[in-house]
Amino acid sequence: MISPQKHAVFDVVGTCVSFDYFLDTIEDVLGPRLRAHQLSAKIFGFAWMQAAELESLMLHMSNRNVPYKKVFRALFYRVLYLSGIQDPRSFATDEERDICHDAYSKLELRPDCRAMMEKLRNNGFTIWCLTTGDTERVGGYFKRAGFEMPAENLVSCHQYMKYESALESPLDMVKPSMGSYKPMLNKFAPDDEKWFVAAHMWDVSAAVKAGFRGAYCSIYEKESCIDIFDTKMDVMADTLLEMADKMIAVAS
Repeated sequence: MISPQKHAVFDVVGTCVSFDYFLDTIEDVLGPRLRAHQLSAKIFGFAWMQAAELESLMLHMSNRNVPYKKVFRALFYRVLYLSGIQDPRSFATDEERDICHDAYSKLELRPDCRAMMEKLRNNGFTIWCLTTGDTERVGGYFKRAGFEMPAENLVSCHQYMKYESALESPLDMVKPSMGSYKPMLNKFAPDDEKWFVAAHMWDVSAAVKAGFRGAYCSIYEKESCIDIFDTKMDVMADTLLEMADKMIAVAS
């Protein structure tokens, strides 16, 4: 008889990987000019990322599959304008935009990510990653850090997308739609422990709704705002290592 297994499925960008390199690059390239407009690199970078997420969603909703990287790059000057900079194309150059944009592909693992995952592995958890991004870009974050993440354990929601029917929306298979989590759940035996781990409450709360146990780390968002998500977490922690310790204690 095969004993139940323990699985921890991680969100990657924002959870395992921080945005610090991207934000630091914006500071290096544009920081003094942004501050002259009462803006910080952090708030501009956040606004740029959020705008790209929203526009990508809008494009997907109308069945236009534009790569996120292209959407992200295109919005640079618009977000500068909406941040209060009246003439964004005289504020920054295309070269400066591209330096900041390229930094998003060079994000780095959080300092405690390796120790957290090794601790979980040493306590019987199999580590998986589920991302809405492409596995080549996301896998690159682990490779550059010299951390082994087996290719078969790095899963993109895009692998589950089906376009056979014109009536079927690709959004049905993208986080936080239930269709993005269900195929991951189906990889595991019914009696296995199935955890979803994220630093985005919208992500982990949806995974709990789909059937996972939830572990949330506030390292990125600081405030969980859990009251609007109507979800009970099995584990909540402020750091990655604290979260791993709590997961191990609950699982055992």
